[in-house]
Amino acid sequence: MSWAQSVTQCIQSGGVLTSVEDLDESNFLVEHADLYASKTSGFWIGIYRNVNGQLFWQDNSALDFVNWANGQPLGDELAFCVELSAATGYWSVLPCSSQKGFICKKPKNAKKDKASGHMNMWILLTLVLIILLGVGFMIYFLFKIKTGSGTGREVRWGSRQLQYSHALTAGDNGSDSTNDKGKNEHSVV
Repeated sequence: MSWAQSVTQCIQSGGVLTSVEDLDESNFLVEHADLYASKTSGFWIGIYRNVNGQLFWQDNSALDFVNWANGQPLGDELAFCVELSAATGYWSVLPCSSQKGFICKKPKNAKKDKASGHMNMWILLTLVLIILLGVGFMIYFLFKIKTGSGTGREVRWGSRQLQYSHALTAGDNGSDSTNDKGKNEHSVV
């Protein structure tokens, strides 16, 4: 694949063309790239030059380690793309349309982010359901209070009125209700 096609494939798989941060990582890549040496002599890596002429990795990590082959790069050759040799691990510049293999690198925490995203989704879903249940119960009880059914307040209120009116009528049987305060107070309670 060309360099541009390789970049596209890596992005579609959730990564970028690989960066090589140190000699240990370079050796690791060469050991594993050697398995594919019969299919391709090199692999695209993710170095690019920005508009100011500075070199960067596609994953925005610092370009602190380089492993250029002898005589590489020459002058303004970095307008071209960079391959990692499957045999030696050294880097060379080639035209970006050259057909090479490629090595993608995914972020270390990609699995954690995905799991965390699923966990956050479940938490959010649970909170929404709790809120909907709460709103549902509020509407239900407000409707019951407004229609006056099911609360039991009117029954208790009616029995208090009945007791109070019974107490007043009991005082009309010939005795003075104002002189018999103890009986009236007892009846009202």
